[in-house]
Amino acid sequence: MFAPPQWLEDLGLLAWFLVGLGLVLFGLIWILGEISTIVSPVVAGTIVGAVAGPAVSWLQQRGVPRAAGAALMLLLVLALTVVVFLLVVHGIVANGDQIKSLATEATDKVEGWAKDAGIEGTSSANDSVKNAVPNIGETLVKGVAGGIEGLTSLAFFLSFTLFSTFFLLKDGPTIKRFVDRNLGVPVEVARVVTGDVLKSLRRYFLGVSIVAAFNAVVVGIAAWILGVPLAGTIAVVTFVTAYVPFIGAFVSGAFAVILALASEGTGVALAMLVVVLLANGTLQQIVQPIAFGATLDLNPLAVLIVTIAAGS
Repeated sequence: MFAPPQWLEDLGLLAWFLVGLGLVLFGLIWILGEISTIVSPVVAGTIVGAVAGPAVSWLQQRGVPRAAGAALMLLLVLALTVVVFLLVVHGIVANGDQIKSLATEATDKVEGWAKDAGIEGTSSANDSVKNAVPNIGETLVKGVAGGIEGLTSLAFFLSFTLFSTFFLLKDGPTIKRFVDRNLGVPVEVARVVTGDVLKSLRRYFLGVSIVAAFNAVVVGIAAWILGVPLAGTIAVVTFVTAYVPFIGAFVSGAFAVILALASEGTGVALAMLVVVLLANGTLQQIVQPIAFGATLDLNPLAVLIVTIAAGS
């Protein structure tokens, strides 16, 4: 008489299954956080290995031993990383005096606006900015090193990432075959699943690179046309930070607008701000669905809807 209907029993059982699944996921995330010293380099190496793996296979098909191809590709990735890093840091450090002067002028203007609006107590903030600007290079390096939490040292992270990347490039097909055999589904199905996952990961980063290059070109050309100094550095910073969701756009945009405000005045700064907002907003919402739609073989409308819904 008091037995619940079957659909309610099934629903209750499913709810408890979901609770158990949530606890398992929570436990896995906690464990991964505790061993992030190892997990972070392996994840970074896996991403690089998945993206650069086809190039190693291409070299292998042309007679280059896979170990040698993996070493060559690793050296190429390392050289590219060093070049990008030096472009960004050198553009900031080499022009440190100019940036210091421009940032000081910008803070003076902002302080003047604040006083005109009846806001007092801005002098101490202005002094803090002026004192901090000369150490921008040191602060940048320390910030990057300190941001890698849970690692014993930056040197260990880099060395283990290089170590992981090399063996993932070298033994990628072997590792994939091992995963296919132990995925819990027929091997033919597993090959399709893992193959599509790797292909989607590569195409995703290709789409990100297209969007990043678009933003860098738009912002860099606008800075050059408006006469903002360090237009090349602004373009490089915009390209690199585009790989960092949300925060990257704010960092590169603030960098460009502050330089424009200090060097060319309020009108150019406002124009630079409009360009930055357009590049990272309206124009990106046009380019991004097309780029990801092409690289991931998805309808641009689906990309647009999912992007806005997930952002909301």
